[in-house]
Amino acid sequence: MMPRLFAFAIAGIGVLAFKIMHLPLPWLLGPIFACLIASLAGVPMRGIKVVNDAMRTILGVAVGATFTTTLLGSMVGMWPTLLMIPVMTGCIGVVGVMYFQRLWGFDFATSYYSSMPGGLQDMLVFGEEAGGDVRALSLIHATRVMVIVVVLPFLLKWVWDADLSNPPGAPAASIEPVQLGLMVFCGLAGWQIAKRAGMFGATILGPLLLASAFALTGILNHRPPVEAIWAAQFFIGLSVGSKYAGVTMAEVRTDVTAGLGFCVILLVLTVIFAETIHLAGLAPPMETILAFAPGGQAELTVLALIVGADMAFVVAHHVLRIFVVILGAPLFVRLFDVNTEKGE
Repeated sequence: MMPRLFAFAIAGIGVLAFKIMHLPLPWLLGPIFACLIASLAGVPMRGIKVVNDAMRTILGVAVGATFTTTLLGSMVGMWPTLLMIPVMTGCIGVVGVMYFQRLWGFDFATSYYSSMPGGLQDMLVFGEEAGGDVRALSLIHATRVMVIVVVLPFLLKWVWDADLSNPPGAPAASIEPVQLGLMVFCGLAGWQIAKRAGMFGATILGPLLLASAFALTGILNHRPPVEAIWAAQFFIGLSVGSKYAGVTMAEVRTDVTAGLGFCVILLVLTVIFAETIHLAGLAPPMETILAFAPGGQAELTVLALIVGADMAFVVAHHVLRIFVVILGAPLFVRLFDVNTEKGE
């Protein structure tokens, strides 16, 4: 109980500190930084998984509620950039394996699953089954998500002057109770249906699909209130920062430092692909960065909501990336491993 209370209190202090200093995204970045600092200082912290999952359903409903027939029709024209997702994922895998294996000396399984920009839990499960170092995988992926989520807001502000102070929704008091109840239903029912169907990313994609069905039929015509989006940001930030709880200095020197170096590689690859797409006139630059940045799906959905990006474009690319990684990782790891052994 105490680690959970510590996590909530420290995350709350982070929000307050960011608000006092007028820093961007206080509900997301405040908890991340506060919990990260506390974790490195040795404070025991732990989130509540069921609450974290429930908060993610809010993002699914928020995205689903934005769907219209016009928006849905526009997704057909996304195929040129969608085809770039498997190419970028392959590049990340090849560069990442060489980086982790040759520069840091990790075994092949740890190197491969550390490179794959998929969901944290999925990569840990696959990596453990392949004989990888689960603790190293956890810290490297946590570092990937944290760095990208922290760097992107400042990049969006600096390059495109994005307004990060936009409220991501209307106040709850201004939304009809029937609509609020419908959002709760979409979140919980969509999550559980998707979970029982074995869908990857069930906490976001299940609510997204159910909410989009209601939105397309005109039954749901509001996004979740601003208070709900803030709560989702708070718990996502808490979850990212507290993943470093119990980290040792030896792990900081190896796993975390290796993760930081890989983040530089990821950011360079993201900029290269985004610039290529922009120069080819295939998509707007800000949406491209949000769609191709290999961070967490939930975290990047929050950023896209706040800056008012094209949600269909951003979500479609992240769903495809996760789909490619989850379905392709077990297959490609065998092919990659065989080729590596032949090369040796």
